[in-house]
Amino acid sequence: MYLYKRPESAIWWTRISVGGKRLRLSTGCTSEQEAARWAKAKEGALVTGTASAETIRSDKTKWEEARADLLTHYTATGTRDVVEVAPRLAHVDAYFSGRKLQGIGPADSTAYAKRRQEAGAANATINRELAVLGRALRLAYEHGKLQRLPILRKLKEAAPRSGFFESEQYASVRKHLDPDAAVACDLAYTFGWRMRSEVLTLEWRRVDLKVGTLRLDMGSTKNDDGRVVYLTPALVKALTLQRASVRDLEKRLGRIVPYVFPHFTGAKRQSVGLRHVAVIGDRVKDFRRQWARACKLAGCPGMLRHDFRRTAVRNLERKGVSRSVATKITGHKTEAVYRRYAIVSDGDLREASAKLAQEASR
Repeated sequence: MYLYKRPESAIWWTRISVGGKRLRLSTGCTSEQEAARWAKAKEGALVTGTASAETIRSDKTKWEEARADLLTHYTATGTRDVVEVAPRLAHVDAYFSGRKLQGIGPADSTAYAKRRQEAGAANATINRELAVLGRALRLAYEHGKLQRLPILRKLKEAAPRSGFFESEQYASVRKHLDPDAAVACDLAYTFGWRMRSEVLTLEWRRVDLKVGTLRLDMGSTKNDDGRVVYLTPALVKALTLQRASVRDLEKRLGRIVPYVFPHFTGAKRQSVGLRHVAVIGDRVKDFRRQWARACKLAGCPGMLRHDFRRTAVRNLERKGVSRSVATKITGHKTEAVYRRYAIVSDGDLREASAKLAQEASR
């Protein structure tokens, strides 16, 4: 053990060598006697094995190191998409950059939540960001870089959105969509699939029009499960017409177009430096503007494509499809999540009341 001071500093530092490792640590003490006692205690813990080198230096670990460990963990295990986490991490970085992990506690998470609320963030968004912070802290604790795991309180979130489409309402919106966008919406309306990640990513190799099936491969969905559904006659007809349109596009381009929903118009190739130019034959990634316009013209502005998931669940429930089968169709991982989407409308309640009235009149 060796004690020393750095130039223009009142704090004593120590250099400890254990098992071939040399650690330089700040004792945090201005008294040489207190610094010696602190250093001896740390050296004794290392020698006896009651602490590791990582634990000894845990009071020095900063947020940036925990952040790097979190991204490494996500990349190695594949439990989360790093690209998806990046926006949440950006907000956490802005607040906790340069902070020592040992000093992050409940008061800090509350202060962070307040600042994000003042910036206009919803409680649900803040909770997702706090979850990322909590995961990073837990990993640091598991790796011996944090001696105490703080409790991070979550905020109360707004009630889940309860929007869904009645059949007449959806038909009205559909009339104002382009033919290919209408087919995409038909799939989401019928099966409750996620528009951007499951419908618009479809390739023809997953479609069998002769048998009448549609398949999502394992790893291509949010929960990584594969999925197979049988198409209704109306969907078979719609996809057959869509296939004919794509084949006409292939003849014009002189190449295979693997996507079910490609751009039929646009630039011939992606220009350097332009990120959002539609390239003919490339996959359609979204059609938010067209969707918003169609909803406005149909007299139901503000409806979301994600409302198709609630709509599909409700329709399956009303048709008496068992939940074990319905979850396989919609892709809900658990029945608890599925139930959250099983919305009851005023029409359902009126129908139930009418049935009770009929029963009472017998």
